[in-house]
Amino acid sequence: MTATSGQAPDSMTAAADARGLEALVARAARAGKGLPPVERWNPPFCGDIDMEIRQDGTWFYLGTPIGRMPLVQLFSTVLRQDEDGRTYLVTPVERVGIRVVDAPFVAVEVDVSAGDGEQVITFRTNVGDVVEVGPANPLRFVDEAETGGLKPYVLVRGRLEALVARPVMYELVGHGEEIDVGGVAMFALRSNGEVYPVMPAIRLAELSA
Repeated sequence: MTATSGQAPDSMTAAADARGLEALVARAARAGKGLPPVERWNPPFCGDIDMEIRQDGTWFYLGTPIGRMPLVQLFSTVLRQDEDGRTYLVTPVERVGIRVVDAPFVAVEVDVSAGDGEQVITFRTNVGDVVEVGPANPLRFVDEAETGGLKPYVLVRGRLEALVARPVMYELVGHGEEIDVGGVAMFALRSNGEVYPVMPAIRLAELSA
């Protein structure tokens, strides 16, 4: 690209990138307030953009953190994970790929209460989603090979999950109990009548010894 009017190529590229982001913001905003029906849209794939969601939930564009939470919340409403396992920003007219290091959301707060005589676990995510654990929003635990620990995830919507932040996980397991699951004693959590195994009770005893 040749510079004109005294502009350096880098500054022109930066200006073009800024215009591209502004256009994407405008299209996401026009998609509607709240949660647009992204699962029903089938726009063409328009390539990847240099946007990444880090493990701590921070969004980056061109290597720079997006510091405006309203902008992050707007983009979060048009996120979709497709069958190919990739995550996209989707509007009625385009689908662009982004990078997600772990999960697109982080569960940063938990409430455990009794509803209709049953324990109910509710999470709040870093972008403001409120998710009640149950059949439509299950909780799962994944072994973390590199540390030997567990990583909990809760389904938020579609195929999009939230990684439960470590301090929240510690609070959460305080509400666990030993439950027989298929003839095996498991340390597990209950929510809305469902049982979510965390680990075998014998493993928990070994870790606590």
